[in-house]
Amino acid sequence: MEILGATLRVCVDDLEAAVPFYERLAGGRAQRFGRGGVEVAAVGCFLLMSGPEAELEVLRKVAATIAVKDIEEARDVLVELGARVIAGPVATPGGRNLIAMHPDGTVYEYVDRQA
Repeated sequence: MEILGATLRVCVDDLEAAVPFYERLAGGRAQRFGRGGVEVAAVGCFLLMSGPEAELEVLRKVAATIAVKDIEEARDVLVELGARVIAGPVATPGGRNLIAMHPDGTVYEYVDRQA
């Protein structure tokens, strides 16, 4: 499995107030989108999320988003190493993803850019 990078997930109360800080910190403009009732801004290696507390509570359980070359290969390696796939793989607007719990109990989202 080839890991291409990782994105840090940050839940914020006020997305509009947080974005300028992270744009300066990361040296780039935010890409914005919504997912369910959550507003999201991707800035460099940060994924800022804001929305209803009930939805953020679920999102906070995922430690990071890990970009991989191929989601099926990632699934196979994760399962072989003792991880438990909680959800997916499923298609999303940005590619395919899955949620997996590692043997130590940490939960990660894995994504690829394939449609």
